[in-house]
Amino acid sequence: MRDDEDALNMHTNLIAVTPARLHPGRVAVLAAVAIATLTLAGCISATPRLDAQSGIAVNIARTQQIANPNASRDNAPVEGIDGQAGDAAVDSYRESFVNPRPALSGGVVNVGSGRAGSGGGGGGMFGR
Repeated sequence: MRDDEDALNMHTNLIAVTPARLHPGRVAVLAAVAIATLTLAGCISATPRLDAQSGIAVNIARTQQIANPNASRDNAPVEGIDGQAGDAAVDSYRESFVNPRPALSGGVVNVGSGRAGSGGGGGGMFGR
């Protein structure tokens, strides 16, 4: 009986110590399955309900910003500015890109620091 127990213990120890070896073909198949699974997981939409509603907020905001949705069907003349004033405004706008005005030069105005510049202010929280 003792011999049977020793044989069983030796067999158990051999199983625990000897690592299981996989056939190289199985390793390749398992690796291919793992890569395919991870690749296809990236193609699945994680938010199908949100994707179905995509763009609704943009469409609502765009619709709300239209002042007169039927303006293209209205044949009434535009009121508020005459042709000459409108032409002058467009010409002035286009000219501003051809000959831009130089930036105003007058120095730097420090607002809120209380140190140099325009003066004024109490120097903030610490009264510098």
